[in-house]
Amino acid sequence: MIPAGFPGHATLTRSPLLRRPSPWIALACGAVIVTIAMGIRQGFGLFMRPVELDLGVGRESFGLAMAVQNLIFGLAQPFIGAMADRYGPGRVAAAGGLLYAVGLALAAVVSSALGLTVTLGFLVGLAMTGVTFVVVLGAVVPLMPPGRRGAAAGIVTAGGSVGQFLLVPATQIAVDGLGWRGALLTGAGLAVLMVPLALGIARKAASGAARTTATSDEISFGAALREAAGHRGYWLLNAGFFVCGFHIAFVSTHLPAVLTDAGLDPGIGARALALIGLFNILGSYAFGIAADRLRKKYVLSWIYFARAAVMALFLVFPLSPLSATLFACAIGFLWLGTVPLTSGLVGQIFGVRYLSTLFGIVFMSHQVGAFLGAWGAGAIFARTGSYDAAWTLSIGIALLAGLLNLPIRDVPLARRDAQARPA
Repeated sequence: MIPAGFPGHATLTRSPLLRRPSPWIALACGAVIVTIAMGIRQGFGLFMRPVELDLGVGRESFGLAMAVQNLIFGLAQPFIGAMADRYGPGRVAAAGGLLYAVGLALAAVVSSALGLTVTLGFLVGLAMTGVTFVVVLGAVVPLMPPGRRGAAAGIVTAGGSVGQFLLVPATQIAVDGLGWRGALLTGAGLAVLMVPLALGIARKAASGAARTTATSDEISFGAALREAAGHRGYWLLNAGFFVCGFHIAFVSTHLPAVLTDAGLDPGIGARALALIGLFNILGSYAFGIAADRLRKKYVLSWIYFARAAVMALFLVFPLSPLSATLFACAIGFLWLGTVPLTSGLVGQIFGVRYLSTLFGIVFMSHQVGAFLGAWGAGAIFARTGSYDAAWTLSIGIALLAGLLNLPIRDVPLARRDAQARPA
């Protein structure tokens, strides 16, 4: 930053680039950041067997590191979101990208289960809060024209599945060619790219453009939190997103085992996960557009009801390669379409000034659900020897989530100024 009175200060402060940052540059940079962050993360399961053979670390220890990562990823979201709202999403994303790279580089030199938990678990989990949906959507969405915010959120969300589709195979190639330590170092080098990409969303934070306008209607951070806490619809959104997290973690963690238990080839489970990622790209974009054209709460309810139907049909029909493929395509289309709709509802009701914070709290609920979905389904299987109860529970809470979204009062709060809410 050039201080006042320094030659060139007046010229730079009048620069349109600084005063009016390009929303399209922010959108592109934000989508690539999420692509890298989520793509690397989705490949962590490929390290389990090599780490087990090299370090003698059991799968339960590796699984604990991943569980810690998911938990930190959720619990830290409200605080990192608040930092993004206060100091700017660009700075937070840059710090997150740097910490991500450090965590991966340190993981490449660990020799114990504790080292994995600290690096891949705590450090990477904390880093991801700064380079994924909450911070990036909080940076990109306020810059977009009101009629295109949903589509923009859908594009950013789809970036996570683009990363899964592209980087997971690349990670396997790196593990085969460089070993697991070399692959982690390669991932660290890729993660560093998120630091310069954060500049694309930092200009908005520096200028304050499109984030908020100081008016008599502007409220403090604490008042915004109290306002959300007193809004019934906000808690209904939290409950619905908890269900979403449960579904995502349950299916992504246990679907391959469900298929192999039925006697299907393990490759079918891997193909199913890849198809989920592929069809989520289509679903995230489609539901992002729907968020701009339809009432978001009704589309959200439809997604949850559709998930219940897809899971029920999966249970009714005999398991086969065809049924597994059809299920993966259908559930993939519904996978993360909830993200642009849920974040869009938060912004529509409460405005975009504290979007990172308020959506961060909702996303924390999602990750708590994810923790229970991954762990709880395993606990059910351990007790009953079957996933039937877990599927039944998933169908039941999907129906509940669909019902909970219907009564949400989605009218923007009257005290918000026109520039802080969508038209």
